[in-house]
Amino acid sequence: MASVGTVARSHGRHGEVIVNPSTDFQTARFQVGNALFMGVADSPVELRISAARFQRGRPILGFNQISTMAEAEQLRGRELRVPESELRQLPTGAFYSHDLVGCKVRTLAGRAVGVVSDVQGPDGAQRLIVMHGPAEIDVPLAEEICVSIDVSGQSICINPPAGLLELNSEKALG
Repeated sequence: MASVGTVARSHGRHGEVIVNPSTDFQTARFQVGNALFMGVADSPVELRISAARFQRGRPILGFNQISTMAEAEQLRGRELRVPESELRQLPTGAFYSHDLVGCKVRTLAGRAVGVVSDVQGPDGAQRLIVMHGPAEIDVPLAEEICVSIDVSGQSICINPPAGLLELNSEKALG
């Protein structure tokens, strides 16, 4: 399953929720009749969209199974997912965020940086969160820095500007 958004909070009295989307295909993904899933991989719970509209760039969704504000509030912070088989084919050089999680990151010189644990930020300003021991290192997901990405080989080669890795280390030390 792939994440397409996270429930931000309930909206109104009739069980609707505001979603923080994590998909580039919002209008196609968040349509009445579509199914979204919550829960663990072995027992996902299906939620069927009964109402959908957009406000300030975020979807407001109603679900067949949710009819009260209290029920909607129970969904706060929950991730909404779809089967990976339902994801659109991306053009060459584009990647889904979940494909990058787990990739080993090295510099052009071969220095091990860490493993991608998350991809954060809005489209166009995303950054990789790379775990280096107990510390997190922020690496901008930009072509100038991430010079090669091999999803099948689970590796990313970076050419960080001078001081980027050290800045992150200083930040981690406080």
